[in-house]
Amino acid sequence: MDRDEDAVGEERAEGAERAGGVDEGLLPRLEVIEEQPLAARAEAYAQLHAELSARLEGADTPRHA
Repeated sequence: MDRDEDAVGEERAEGAERAGGVDEGLLPRLEVIEEQPLAARAEAYAQLHAELSARLEGADTPRHA
């Protein structure tokens, strides 16, 4: 890996941190989901989709300090 690729990787990591640390809990959660039987996986992915959608939609709401 060259220095340019290292810089891109660092920028992605910093972007994930600024995004609220989604990667911290998402990846382990996806690993757990992938280990489940198909029916349970489908239900877990549907729940995850609903949670992420609600989070994204909530981000559009203006916040007053």
